[in-house]
Amino acid sequence: MKRFAAVILTSASALAFAQKPATYPAHGQSQQQQMSDDGACYAWAKQNTGIDPAVVAQAPAAPSGPTGARVRGAARGAAAGAIVGDVSGNDAGHGAAVGAAAGVLAGGARSRQQHAAEAQSAQASQQSTMNTYWRAYGACMQGKGYSVQ
Repeated sequence: MKRFAAVILTSASALAFAQKPATYPAHGQSQQQQMSDDGACYAWAKQNTGIDPAVVAQAPAAPSGPTGARVRGAARGAAAGAIVGDVSGNDAGHGAAVGAAAGVLAGGARSRQQHAAEAQSAQASQQSTMNTYWRAYGACMQGKGYSVQ
């Protein structure tokens, strides 16, 4: 599990910094000057946006705990199965058992869909936050005479 978490963390960090805009010296700045300006703009963007890209990249998505979707699905399925079994003249207990099993599967599917939607929302939020930071960084670099793309 630790190895999986490390892979996720490394991937998130790489993705956050992969969005960094490319900067090119527009006025013949030296490589040393560009490195100095780059560091100054990182700090300026961090200060002005309140966003630290290293923290954002390493912030794990909050795992949501058990939602009870399987239990609720089983209860709904059991109730429906008991009614169908009773109305059709069959054993209501058997109908409830079959309904509960089907409900567990349906509840699990709903739970997986909910977790996927939460993960997608968290990723979109992180992306938006990083876009704000990189726009500020790019504005700083343009102000220092660099072409930013």
